[in-house]
Amino acid sequence: MPEEFTHVDEDGDAQMVDVGDKAESQRRAVARGQIRLTESTLAAIDADEVEKGDVLTTARIGAIQAVKHTWETVPMCHQIPITNVEVEFTVGDAAVEITVAVETVGKTGCEMEALEGVTTGLNVVWDMVKANEKDEDGEYPATAIEDIRVVEKTVDR
Repeated sequence: MPEEFTHVDEDGDAQMVDVGDKAESQRRAVARGQIRLTESTLAAIDADEVEKGDVLTTARIGAIQAVKHTWETVPMCHQIPITNVEVEFTVGDAAVEITVAVETVGKTGCEMEALEGVTTGLNVVWDMVKANEKDEDGEYPATAIEDIRVVEKTVDR
């Protein structure tokens, strides 16, 4: 355990890390995750036949919106200037995978923004297809959000 925590002051109160003295740099983070779905749901997404509408377009908008609002939902997260967001989907045999790349020029990284984009994008997919995924008891036995992780982080100083 570190002797000093960065997000706790000497009185034990939560605090943001002071990045004021850090130099600005170009930063990029890429996160990825997937939602496991039934074969019929994946086929409906691929054919754009989901009753609620275009699943991947809606999830892309949700992911971008989440990236831009990360500082509002993650305590102690700095509000950073987002210079670019890229969202890609792959519809596979067992899952939809989302990759979110975030770029910024600033004093702190953008990993949380990339992760927030992935998790929200996957939640939007679930919301759009939940009627397709429910079994006769109203449960989701095959549906699972999995393997969310940062796959790349770069800093150009």
